[in-house]
Amino acid sequence: MSTVAGIAVSPDHWIGGRRVASGERFEDRSPIDERLLAEVARAGEAEIDMAVAAAAEAFPAWAALGPAGRGPYLRRLADLIDANVHRLATVECLDMAMLERSLRARVISRGARNYRSYADLAEAYEERAWHSNTTDNRVVRMPAGPAAVITPWNAPFMLSTWKTAPALAAGCTVVLKPAEWSPLSCSILADLTAEAGFPPGVFNVVQGIGEEAGAALVSHPRVRRVSFTGSPETGRLIGRAAAANIVPFTAELGGKGPLLVFADADIEAAAAKAAGQYDDAGQVCLAGTRLLVEESIRDDFLERFHRHTDAHVLGDPRDDRTTVSPLIHRDHLARVEGFVERARENGDRIVRGGAQPDIGGLFYEPTLVEPRSNESEIVQREVFGPVLTFQTFASEEEGIALANSTPYGLSAIVYTGARERAERVGRAVRAGTVWVNTFLVRDLTAPFGGMGISGVGREGGEYALDFMSDLKMLQIQEGTTG
Repeated sequence: MSTVAGIAVSPDHWIGGRRVASGERFEDRSPIDERLLAEVARAGEAEIDMAVAAAAEAFPAWAALGPAGRGPYLRRLADLIDANVHRLATVECLDMAMLERSLRARVISRGARNYRSYADLAEAYEERAWHSNTTDNRVVRMPAGPAAVITPWNAPFMLSTWKTAPALAAGCTVVLKPAEWSPLSCSILADLTAEAGFPPGVFNVVQGIGEEAGAALVSHPRVRRVSFTGSPETGRLIGRAAAANIVPFTAELGGKGPLLVFADADIEAAAAKAAGQYDDAGQVCLAGTRLLVEESIRDDFLERFHRHTDAHVLGDPRDDRTTVSPLIHRDHLARVEGFVERARENGDRIVRGGAQPDIGGLFYEPTLVEPRSNESEIVQREVFGPVLTFQTFASEEEGIALANSTPYGLSAIVYTGARERAERVGRAVRAGTVWVNTFLVRDLTAPFGGMGISGVGREGGEYALDFMSDLKMLQIQEGTTG
């Protein structure tokens, strides 16, 4: 057992309702000061096979409970999450360096909302029923089987609940593999499932390196669903592995979201929201990282943007004054630095930032780059750090064309004062979610996912429950009696 800020956290796997150690381990260090938090069990094929076997064994009884029988487990888990917000937020802040006040105020509690919402949705499902061709017809949901869930290192607790909630509500059992850079809050989640009375094997957590544990999990022949969030490069590998076993696969694969600002917008609000994209050190897949601003308001927008950006405070994410936290890992810091250095070498103009601040650690300055060309790497590839690009457009058509000019399509933000333009541009921009004059407003029943290389499939609401189910067509000849 490891102790993180006085909180006991098991570094071992959770398989079949018990803790399981591994002969090999890996280090988990805090991004705040690179201090060792735990030496975590490192799964290989043997542990993955054990976890999938446990999930497969538990599946028939869990599926047979039906939505009404599974709902109380999910609601008890939600209650336990709410009761442990402080504990979870403390550990996740140290493990991932997300702002602790955000974790306590909204992020951890969103996990509780996920379980309650999916319990409600599953119970409220009404089978489609109709009569045709002399038969009575119904569409029946059948739980698919053991589900492999692989989550990223940013917001690991919330994203794990976002994926496991619909799987469990639909009647699937789960093997969850959190990212190796921030695994600890998911270990606590496993403890909470046990406290909520989940039967052994329904919820399993295996920790390890993606190329080892993740690869073994998604290619396992007994897994019947795969849900992944991460990079397009890894998504392609997981998609091939799932396809080999004819297993449905859903993936959210990052973004390069445009933030379009038209001259008729509330420029102050738009500039403040643009500067807000540096929150959590820019490690947010939904962030509007490409600022696209109408030419006529260029100078006005930039003056306001710089003022709001100047107000950011880089520091310890446990301090309520901090607005920009450190990056997750030294390797990731090097990746962000590499993007900016290549942009500089390419002739792109570094408008602000572009270096590590003198406070040291894993921090990187909020950076704005004005690219030499729309084809610059800094425009076309996801950086996933506190780095934004700035471009202008002369017309609505040009703004839409720039917004749609990358291979990504996860999200977009539009600022305009005209409802007609909001509708027109919102429909024209290719993205799974388009926010107009707002950002990060989420309805849990809405579809979520990306276009292009930002992903395949949709999560959220009934879409996620359908994905975690096999849909059966049941037809009974009219007049059948007895």
